[in-house]
Amino acid sequence: MSSVATRFKATSGRVHLFNLSPAHGSQSTQKRLGRGRSSGLGKTSGRGHKGQKARAGNGKPKAGFEGGQTPLVKLFPKRGFVNQNAKVYAPVNLDRIQHWIDQGRLTSSPEKPITARELLLSGCIHNAHDGIKLLGNGSEHLKTAIHITPSRASQSAIRAVEKMGGSVYCKFYNDLALRDCVKGRTDRTEAAPIRKTDILWYTSWKNRGYLSPTAISKMPLVQDRWRELSKQLLTFKTQEYEKAK
Repeated sequence: MSSVATRFKATSGRVHLFNLSPAHGSQSTQKRLGRGRSSGLGKTSGRGHKGQKARAGNGKPKAGFEGGQTPLVKLFPKRGFVNQNAKVYAPVNLDRIQHWIDQGRLTSSPEKPITARELLLSGCIHNAHDGIKLLGNGSEHLKTAIHITPSRASQSAIRAVEKMGGSVYCKFYNDLALRDCVKGRTDRTEAAPIRKTDILWYTSWKNRGYLSPTAISKMPLVQDRWRELSKQLLTFKTQEYEKAK
């Protein structure tokens, strides 16, 4: 730490200009190279004798460089492609949710449905990934009316939950909205679907999308923004275009 940093020490009490000091560990002395062997960084300045890394300039090759031979990444053939829009959902089965409810680790109501936050905090899932997908495996063990808001839900899971008097409403989450949901933050505006596939999914009542008109009329807690989004995203179905002459 420099002499200026050690001269003044922050004291408890009122803060003044004369008692301000840098935070501990925020400053360090400059490394002086080539100033004698006793410093440990003299003569070759810590670079060693000759070699590629001892030269001035770009002494470190880029990642993946193997000295001129064919890199490993070029030796193996490439198959298929990587879908940049693919999402990995965390699967949750109905029998697992029922087991968590029996243990008293999960509760739900129409006003406070089960979300990714409750599933993660209760240990029902270990990673939310890109969202929660409700699956219908173990539907024969479901004996409680549950109210849940996942990102996606299978048709068998929707039928099983509604048969017991519960409700399923699929809600769109991007990365930031899902992070806010898990952390319990409500101070930011939630994201809306912008891709065509997401718009068609979350405005469909068959998928129990939260932006479908039927869901807007049935959900106990509906934001005004959802009503406006539902109207705006469904205008393409009634919109007419002039045909080219």
